[in-house]
Amino acid sequence: MDDSMCVLSVVKFIKKKSFLTLCFVNLPIWTRAADDRLASQIRQSYHEECEAAINCQINRELYTSYVYISIYAFFNRDNVALKNFAIFFKHQSHEEREHAEKLMKFQNQKRGRVALQDVSKPDECSTGLEAMRCALHLERTVNQSPSGRHKLAYDKINAQMCDFLETHFLDEQVQAIKKLGDFITNVIHFGTLQNGMAAHLFGKLSLEESSS
Repeated sequence: MDDSMCVLSVVKFIKKKSFLTLCFVNLPIWTRAADDRLASQIRQSYHEECEAAINCQINRELYTSYVYISIYAFFNRDNVALKNFAIFFKHQSHEEREHAEKLMKFQNQKRGRVALQDVSKPDECSTGLEAMRCALHLERTVNQSPSGRHKLAYDKINAQMCDFLETHFLDEQVQAIKKLGDFITNVIHFGTLQNGMAAHLFGKLSLEESSS
């Protein structure tokens, strides 16, 4: 092959390679543009205030889960050994984390952005009654949030968000508050849980059944 043919072959190869490179470079741009249009269409019905409210609720649920797992660790200590209380709060911690994960999934489906915050260290509870009162306060605080989020979703005409909160949060939170209120009443009736027998009886009659 003479020099002219070699040069021609190289030119053809470069042109072909350049064309393929151009197609390869441009394809993600076209795909990204299509994704942006789809995301824009989805976000048209998702107000920024709704996105911020869901993020706030995610962080509340994660904090509550963190507090409950801390209480679980306390009651599971060898020198405390309130097994049924430990089981109950471990279950509650997992439940709150599941709530947060559902909210994260919803946020992503709506093309929102999950924004997590730092979690502060919870105070340590020293008795079963104190732990129950702490849990009741947390549940009431967390329950106010979905109610407010639901009103916001209604005001912003976001039917999907309304349905999501009604299905996964509102009724469940009300039931949790009632359950904890009943537990506190039982604790008071049994006496302080510094009494080992009272703690055993209460756990046997209430917490073990609830966590089953």
